[in-house]
Amino acid sequence: MNVFGKKNENANLNESIGLTNLGNQFWNLSPSELIEDTIISGQGVLTETGALAIETGEFTGRSPKDRFIVCDEKTEDAVWWGGINIKFSPDKFDALYNRMKAYLAGKDVYVRDAFACADEDHKLSLRVTTEFPWSNHFAHNMFIRPSDEEIQSFNAEWNVVCAPGFMADPEIDETRQHNFAILNFTKKMAIIGGTGYTGEIKKGIFSVLNFILPHEKDVLSMHCSANIGKDGDTAVFFGLSGTGKTTLSSDPDRRLIGDDEHGWSNDTVFNFEGGCYAKTIDLSREKEPQIYDAIKYGAILENIGFEEGTSCPDYENTEITQNTRVSYPINHIENIVVPSLGGAPKNIFFLTADAFGVLPPISRLSKEQAMYHFISGYTAKVAGTEMGVTEPQSTFSACFGAAFLPLHPAKYADLLGRKLEGTDIKVWLINTGWSGGSYGVGSRMKLSYTRSMITAAMNGDLNNVEYKKQPVFELDIPTSCPEVPSEILNPIDTWADKSAFEKTANKLAGQFIDNFKTFESAASEEILSASPKILVK
Repeated sequence: MNVFGKKNENANLNESIGLTNLGNQFWNLSPSELIEDTIISGQGVLTETGALAIETGEFTGRSPKDRFIVCDEKTEDAVWWGGINIKFSPDKFDALYNRMKAYLAGKDVYVRDAFACADEDHKLSLRVTTEFPWSNHFAHNMFIRPSDEEIQSFNAEWNVVCAPGFMADPEIDETRQHNFAILNFTKKMAIIGGTGYTGEIKKGIFSVLNFILPHEKDVLSMHCSANIGKDGDTAVFFGLSGTGKTTLSSDPDRRLIGDDEHGWSNDTVFNFEGGCYAKTIDLSREKEPQIYDAIKYGAILENIGFEEGTSCPDYENTEITQNTRVSYPINHIENIVVPSLGGAPKNIFFLTADAFGVLPPISRLSKEQAMYHFISGYTAKVAGTEMGVTEPQSTFSACFGAAFLPLHPAKYADLLGRKLEGTDIKVWLINTGWSGGSYGVGSRMKLSYTRSMITAAMNGDLNNVEYKKQPVFELDIPTSCPEVPSEILNPIDTWADKSAFEKTANKLAGQFIDNFKTFESAASEEILSASPKILVK
């Protein structure tokens, strides 16, 4: 059967998921065809760069409280249930999906065959059926694109059905409101309705892999970027928003493996995706040249504004949302690895923007500390970033991606610890935040210094220098680093008021300890031993 282009007959390959009364099915259309359909339907416009600009409607970001996982025999004892992973009954899933199918009956849909995971041993085949052409274009950009030959014999293991126009009824469907994103691991389906935000498709499959790979294959799934050096050495970068993950993993001397989602098997680090999904707020070529230049024909801009009277994107415009985005195939970036994988990492970087000015700009972690800080996933918000934030506030997100973890964070930390055991893999904590005092008193660490520290770590320049143990967090701090002033390496030396530093360090340590209480019952003694020690005077 030809599975390319426009088809007028009713469902064939979608029968396995009950989609048998559809209108036209548009199978594996090219980006040009999807762009054309989007523009003709009045759902998007071309910008002067050639990128397609669309608006996702009511929702311009994910809705974590409306993300559910079907609780059944496969998941009941495995999933980390709670506010992140909310239970949904199998019967209610079936009933909701039946109503969703009735909504799609007679409607034209777009169908995309794709893969996730660049490692052939762990490749997951996906079929993404969408109500809108630009949703399907997003799937083309973000997942790994099969060859023509692979499509001819394609057999989908997981199905995604996305219908933004279908609204759930909370009284009937037992959802929280009219939008939803639900994962069913037994039926191997993800259904999304009531929201056009494309990130629900991307993060839905990320959550699927965060269950399958660690739980079934002993592969560590990671919310991180990764690159590879000229000598084949792989580095991975974990970090929450604002810590510099994208910026610091973009290195002209190293090739990009991927910018967001990866797996670590026995001997490879591999990208889950075939594209990038980047924030565009305040974007410029000077700040992010790779992202800026990737916004061309084939890219999709979401919820941006325009310079008045033009088709020129205005990346400072936040009238629709601050979460403006672009998706593009990874080959829009020149300096990439093909295929998107490398060997096991030589260096791992945990990035944090510590607004309290307590953590060192670079420190080396023991295995136990690596597991502890991995579970903690710390950074800080500063005044002005959100309404009501008037002083630095700690933010903790387990494994630097709690919103996408179906399993208990200790499971991922245990996998990390086992991969580090008996190796010379170095784990570094990098503070891209404040030095010389907290936000408002101290100053932000210079990007050039941070780059020099990361380069020194990757080059092995910090392997034979002297280290000093920091109190409270008990971190090993190098006393020297090429191209970095030695006086900034130990944070207490940068504070004029040493007693204020100790008081602030104790305060932050207490927040770490309070946050970790959630995980204590499942954490091993070796992880707990790495907890910070509050100084008592």
